[in-house]
Amino acid sequence: MPWVCLITAGLFEVCWAIGLKYSQGFTKPAASIFTVVTLALSMFLLAKAVETLPIGTAYAIWVGIGALGAAILGIFVFHEAVTPLRVVFLAMLLCAIVGLKATSGGSA
Repeated sequence: MPWVCLITAGLFEVCWAIGLKYSQGFTKPAASIFTVVTLALSMFLLAKAVETLPIGTAYAIWVGIGALGAAILGIFVFHEAVTPLRVVFLAMLLCAIVGLKATSGGSA
């Protein structure tokens, strides 16, 4: 269950990161509320996950999911640049997330 919490927390991290873009500096009420709510949910689920999981592993995976997700959505939603090196580094980030999970021990 802590892994489910952690992965879900990472997905909410993606949501609030993208929400920041849509909130336009917290000047758009609906997007601002979405951002704050998903931020709170992300933090709450991360806190639940680290009751069991090592903080270093959990935090790195949480940040990694958020960064990877925000970068991918940035490419597809906001038409950010796609360069070969960017794709390589995003793939490396995915490998790091999977590697941390695979070497952390415990069950899924």
